[in-house]
Order: sequence, then C-alpha cells, then structure tokens
Amino acid sequence: MIEAFNIHKNYDDLHVLKGVNLHIKKGEIVSIVGASGAGKTTLLQILGTLDKPAKNNDSNLSINGVNILKLSDKELSKFRNQQLGFIFQFHQLLPEFTALENVCIPGFIANRNKKELEQEAEKLLEYLGLSHRIHHKPSELSGGEQQRVAVARALINKPAVIFADEPSGNLDTHTAENLHQLFFKLRDEFGQTFVIVTHNEELAEMADRKITMIDGNII
Repeated sequence: MIEAFNIHKNYDDLHVLKGVNLHIKKGEIVSIVGASGAGKTTLLQILGTLDKPAKNNDSNLSINGVNILKLSDKELSKFRNQQLGFIFQFHQLLPEFTALENVCIPGFIANRNKKELEQEAEKLLEYLGLSHRIHHKPSELSGGEQQRVAVARALINKPAVIFADEPSGNLDTHTAENLHQLFFKLRDEFGQTFVIVTHNEELAEMADRKITMIDGNII
C-alpha cells in the first residue's frame, strides 16, 4: 500500500529525516513511536502528502500504486481527498458546523451528490454510536464524541489509508481505549490501512507492527 524509499527532509540546517525506507501492507495497522523530535510527525505528514520530502533523484514515495512525487499540486490535492483520511489529536472540527456537516466536508470537496453524501454520513455516525448527536455542534460534544466525528470524516470518502497523529493524546484513558479498539474494528470492517503516530504505549503495542524512530531514522 505504501512504499517509501530514501526519504529526506530538511528545515534550514536541521536534517529531520535521514533517508527513511518504509513498506506498509494493505490492511496493516502500523504504529510509529519515538521521542519528541525523532521525526515521527514529519514522516507522517510526508506519507500523507501534507508536506513534501527533500528532492533526491533516487527518492520514491508511492501510495496504492501511485507515484506521489510525480503528481502536480492539483493532482495531489485530488488524490489526497479521494485516497487518504486524517485524524488529528485536536479533532480539527469546524465549530460553526454540525457533526453531520463536518463529516460531509471531504465529500463536498470531492463534489459528491449532497443527498447521498448526507445519507452515508448519517450511517457512519450511527455506526460510531453518534446517531443522537448528528445535529450537534462540536462545542456540544464530549472529547470522545468529537474524535469519533473526526473518524467518520476521515472515512467518508472510503480512503485507502488513514493517517492518525496522536489520535488519543487529548482523551482520558477509558475513551482512548475505546478509540484504539475502534481502529481495529474499522480495519476489519472496511479494510483500511492505518498509520498512527503515538506516544501511547498500549496503542503502539496493539498495532500489527511498531516502528521506532530515533534521530530521523527508523531502527
């Protein structure tokens, strides 16, 4: 599903990623761990096409058979919208929109039919135990409920890969455990590949494979 070869990233004189090589299989749940500053989030952002690696003639990044490094910005935006889903620590929900509207946003960007999209969003929210919260705004939801809305938003376009950056970092222990179990349920139900950056040791150990980063390298 994901093939990365010789991925570098520099910020001025700081060499954040130092030739990372990575292979992730379809349907695999992979955790990425390491100390702060090890390069975890930078790697996740590059794999998720939110940032670009340093230019190297022999570097390669392919997702679901598509060479990401050869796409134009417009092609990359379309690919990201259709093939990738994202879950962040602080939800990133739009406060003026309801749960249903927040879930639909990636579908609206993809110009999907509004009625069909809303029906699908309702089914996702129901699946995630939020049928009674569909018309509530983020400020009216608990932290766990907001995160489940974010999960539904990540799923709405049926992406091949879901990238999560500290998805349970802002949740209490019980809610975090429920979220972790949900990832595996979703993988089994929908077949998505998950790449998760986390400091949560329980989640890291639950994954099919744990990748450890130190000082810009995978060890």
